[in-house]
Amino acid sequence: MTLFLALCLGIGLALGVGLRPFLPALLIGALARGDIGIDFNGTDLSFLEQPVFLLALLIGVIALIGAERRLGPDRVEAGPIGAAVGGIALGLGALYFAGALAEEDYSWWPGLIAGIAFAGLAAATARLFFRRTRARLDRDAAVALPVYAEAAGVVVAGLAILFPPLALVALAFLAWLLLGQRRREGQKYAGLRVLR
Repeated sequence: MTLFLALCLGIGLALGVGLRPFLPALLIGALARGDIGIDFNGTDLSFLEQPVFLLALLIGVIALIGAERRLGPDRVEAGPIGAAVGGIALGLGALYFAGALAEEDYSWWPGLIAGIAFAGLAAATARLFFRRTRARLDRDAAVALPVYAEAAGVVVAGLAILFPPLALVALAFLAWLLLGQRRREGQKYAGLRVLR
């Protein structure tokens, strides 16, 4: 694999776990464990496909779903649980980007920095998009939004493993979505200033 493909893979993995960390990470680890499109064995990051790490991710999925059902997605996202999940997403993005580089014998430490940046982009986009969408939906429909976020993360990570350049399409889409969300918020606040 060339450096370009390794970078594309790293971008896709970081974006996937940035959207929603645990389920996409479980998919990545399961595929790596089976050496399907990705393999962390023989690298400094081989723990990413070890059963103990995958079990920790599974516990994270269950805990997050339980918290969202008990407290509601809004309270989870705005509280300390949301901050912890965001931090985990950034950390996983860093590790998986680094792992994509290490898999191909490239220096992995720059992947830590890039992974944080791409996971952060995906997390910021998802947070803005789902907050705005949740505000327009009734309570029953809004409860399903985390499922869509999980599915989006799994699809992005899975497609990046199958065909790494598709990560660039996901990156462009998320950047476009984030810019659109910020522009709409800016217009809303500009309108409020005019009313004063």
